[in-house]
Formats: sequence, structure tokens, C-alpha cells
Amino acid sequence: MFERVYLDNAATTQLDPAVLEEMLPFLTDNYGNASSIHSFGQTARAAVDKARHRVAALINARPAEIVFTSGGTESNNLAIRGFIEAVRRKNPAAPSALPHIIISAIEHPAVKMVCDDLAGRFCELTVIPVNESGVIDHRKVLDAIREETILVSLMAVNNEIGTIQPIAEIGSAVRSLRESGQRIWLHTDAVQALGKMVVDVEVLSCDLLSLSGHKIHGPKGIGALYIRRGVRLHPQNIGGRQERGNRGGTEPVAQIVGFGSAAEIAGRELTGNAKRLQKLRDTFENTVLENIPDAFVNGERSGRVPNISNISFRGIEGEGLLINLDMQGFAVSTGAACSSGSIEPSPVIVALGRDDELARGAIRFSFSRFTKESEIERLLFALPQAVETLRSLSAGLSHK
Repeated sequence: MFERVYLDNAATTQLDPAVLEEMLPFLTDNYGNASSIHSFGQTARAAVDKARHRVAALINARPAEIVFTSGGTESNNLAIRGFIEAVRRKNPAAPSALPHIIISAIEHPAVKMVCDDLAGRFCELTVIPVNESGVIDHRKVLDAIREETILVSLMAVNNEIGTIQPIAEIGSAVRSLRESGQRIWLHTDAVQALGKMVVDVEVLSCDLLSLSGHKIHGPKGIGALYIRRGVRLHPQNIGGRQERGNRGGTEPVAQIVGFGSAAEIAGRELTGNAKRLQKLRDTFENTVLENIPDAFVNGERSGRVPNISNISFRGIEGEGLLINLDMQGFAVSTGAACSSGSIEPSPVIVALGRDDELARGAIRFSFSRFTKESEIERLLFALPQAVETLRSLSAGLSHK
């Protein structure tokens, strides 16, 4: 039986054994509620506080600016919906114009669907296109800002193609507008950026920033929202005063501890891991392009995080290639795991201007610090044969 190779790390990552080791005591002996005042509770509270400091350190934030959530999706909901609701509650009288939000055409569904749900009833929405490399033109974002604009929400790194967006330039402009009197803030979904590149909230000039633990070898079910001091949100989880009133509910101490541990390891290994993965990814892509005709890398070749490679293969269906590779022991993806039930071409690849055939033939390969060179060598042997087989089958069917 062959050894399986996991190359879907943009969807989720394996739990680091060192992270699990730190979590275990809080799954067994140290099981107190962090809101309790007895010794069990205080042990749990100290662990939560330590984790908060670790996560804050990774993004250059104050610990008090970190609110733990169940993951990136909840963080995005709290940031956007919580912000809009706080604005509406502060100004209950109907304004002459609805508040205005700006997002990009390649946002994760956890941002896009929230904004779509709010649009028309509670806000107006503008969607900014990306160029053929999958990058937002920051000037188009700034041109779209108007008097009613109160929130710009743009991802730091795209989850399907890995392109890095110009958040710092946009953040600087938003901050300047606010300093000149306009009430406007910036949120960024940094779930795919964390642990892959430097994420510094001061450099980005963002006011809200979403994070997730399971993308950096931490546990699932835990994330965080950075809320810059002075920014007010209306909580979406009501029922307790946890997280300074921003998110009610008993803290999942073991998961929080795991997130803190994973954050510290990610920061410590960031530079070395990024260099190794970039070399691994570039070798993989160059070999694929040399050996497989009509293969196209999606997204900016240089301005990407080092762990994501999205390649379109003309003449095949991406799902067919995914299944073929899975049968050979390789776990890859056709796009966002959240959209895995969809048979439509990826909206992200379509937004790049790819034709329908290339959009349907896109596969995402995503690596981690646990990915071995020998595993990529095995993939590079199997992939050309898989593509050739599927193209032959497709050609045969088309001639019947």
C-alpha cells in the first residue's frame, strides 16, 4: 500500500505534535473554566492569557486587541456584521444614504456572503475586480471610496491562488482619510497569510484582522479577531461577558492553548520555512510547465505566499484530475474547501479572465512545513501521466 501524500494545506493543516503536547493537559487534568475564580479556573485563565500574548506577538498587536473566536469564518462575521450593527445602533435614525462597504471580486465566501447578505438592507456594496494576475489595483479601491464608505474589507492573501494583496497601501490611505475626518476603517482576512509571510497590523494599518488556528498547524475550531483599540463592534454571540464582551461563550481553553503554541512556532520558523517552500513550489511549477503542455499557473508568479500553487490544465476537468490523483494517494483540491460541493468553475479563476475550460481545469496544490521533497518528486512522476490519461479519455469521448 502506498503512503498517502497530503497537499491540501490551504484547506487545513495537520496538528503539530508539539502543539498537541501543550494542549493535552487542558484536555485532561487542567479542565477548569477560565471564568471561574477557583484554582482550576485561574490555571485555565493563565493559559488563555499566555496564548493571547503569543497570538498578539505574531501580528505585532496588543494582547488586549485579540478576541478569540471559533475560526476565520466567525472572525469575518464578527468584523463585518458586528461593525455594521455597531454603526447602526450608534446612529438609530435612518441616514440619508446607506453605509457603503468595499470588497474585492476574489474574497473568501466568509466575507462575500456576509456582505451580500447585508447589501441592500443595511449597506451598499461595491466589488472591485482584480487584474489577470489576481491582484487588486489599490487605486481602484481608493477611487471607489465615497462619503458614505465606512468599511473596506480585503483579504491579505487569496485562498485559492495565493496572491498577496496591497493591503498596506490601502490601509495607509484609509488611515489618512480617517485622520482627515472621514469615519472609515479597514478589515482584512489574513487567514491564509498568517505563518506564510510577515503579518504586522501596524505595517498593514488595518483596524480589524481575521485569523484561524488550523491553517498554521493548530487545532480546528479556534481563531481570533484583532480589533484595534477604539474600534467598536456589536457582539454576534450573546450570552456572556467573555472576551471583554465581544464574544460570549465558555472559552475552549485547550484549543486556545493550541492556537497560541502554533502561533509561536509559526513566528519562530517563518523565514526558514518560507524559503524552503518557495524553492519547493517553484521547482514543482517549473517542472510541470516544462513537461505538461497547455498547463498554466494561475495568479502572480512572484507576489504569492510560498505554499500555494494553482495550475489550470486545458482539456480536462479539475475534479476528474483530483479523483485520479486521490486514487494514487495524493490529496489536492479544485479550490476552496468551503466550496467543495460546487460543480461551477471557481469564481476566483474566472475573475482572472481565464476561459471556462481553464477555470474548470484548475487544481490547487498547497504545501506545508511537513511537506517532503520526496513527496513532490512522486507527484511530478504521477501528474503528467494522470493529465495525459484524462485528456485521452476526453478526446475519445468527444469523437464518439
